Amino acid sequence: MDEKIDGVFRTRTLGIGARGIPDQYADGKAARVWHKYIGDEQQRTGYYKDQLVSILKEHNCQHVLDVACGTGIDSVLLLEEGFKVTSVDASDKMLKYALKKRWERRKEPAFDNWVIEEGNWLRLKEADIKVPGNGFDAIICMGNSFAHLPDFDGTQKSHRTAITNFYDLLRPGGILLIDHRNYDTIVKGHKAPMKNIYYQSKSRVDCKTSVLMVDGSYHMVTLDYIVYEDDNDNEGCKFRLSYYPHLLSKFDNLIDEIFGEGRQTVLADFKKLDEVDNPSYFIHICKKKE
Repeated sequence: MDEKIDGVFRTRTLGIGARGIPDQYADGKAARVWHKYIGDEQQRTGYYKDQLVSILKEHNCQHVLDVACGTGIDSVLLLEEGFKVTSVDASDKMLKYALKKRWERRKEPAFDNWVIEEGNWLRLKEADIKVPGNGFDAIICMGNSFAHLPDFDGTQKSHRTAITNFYDLLRPGGILLIDHRNYDTIVKGHKAPMKNIYYQSKSRVDCKTSVLMVDGSYHMVTLDYIVYEDDNDNEGCKFRLSYYPHLLSKFDNLIDEIFGEGRQTVLADFKKLDEVDNPSYFIHICKKKE
């Protein structure tokens, strides 16, 4: 199997043809390769699962909105842990895996009640999402998903709109759990930290990192992956993901602007910032005022 996506940007939140950029998921190729790479919910690392569930329980969360559900891995994980889950993604090609899983396990009450909808972050409140009570207890946007949302003019207008939509769907006291890669390290010309706190895929993976600068600003980070089936596979499955990098301080400021200062906690690979040298991911826990 040799799937290749040649230099096409993944813009799951904007859809096909937005600003002339095709949706990398439109033909289903990326969805198939990505599903192969990350496996199923059993291949989430125990560390990631424990940390995610612990944070949600610590904040008394029951109703969770997964706004970047992809193939549904985190959603399934949370359903199995007793949470009520609504799952949203802009790619119908990704959602078909979640819909298939829901059908296969439809006799289980949690899965029978699992709500799955197609939705765009920039028009999220227009999506067919049933909001519980005063809002969701938690919204999760994990796996570096938010970095796929373009910021074409550098004003963060699209980012501000999306996060404001998340904020508005939370109940008072609810939390947004959102992450991004350590772009502070990547844009300095270093290879992306490859400690994998999210997946324990058995596939061998190679990754090449490229950084694009426009007018002196960091504009795009591209990761070219090759996923090998086994030790006898010499070609591998190739795919490219392009991201709009979030430097930590700028992203912090945007969260503070929307949630208010002092209402977020930033973790490094789910640990305190000063406990991790060169983390792979920064995780923001943002709490809406009660």
